[in-house]
Amino acid sequence: MTERTTILQEVGQAFRENGLTAAITALVGGSLAIAATVTRKAFTNEAMLERLDRELHLERERTDKQRADDRKADADRLERIETDIRAMRDVMFEAFQRGRTD
Repeated sequence: MTERTTILQEVGQAFRENGLTAAITALVGGSLAIAATVTRKAFTNEAMLERLDRELHLERERTDKQRADDRKADADRLERIETDIRAMRDVMFEAFQRGRTD
């Protein structure tokens, strides 16, 4: 298993092995690496949020379209039911009228 070292440990080791210039270089390099990691994370998180926002927008559009289709299907079904009720009412009225004239 590899052992992880901190930036300060690396700077200390570089100072012991190669002197002050190497220690400063290691410190600057480590700081740049940390800055790059933080920047990459920030951009990755921003890109992820944008992607999730797009997906949420598409899901809302899909849901709204599905609701509109469901409302239209319900309205069509209710219209057919009302038509059937009117037809039955007319048939019953006609039968009742025939019964009185006989």
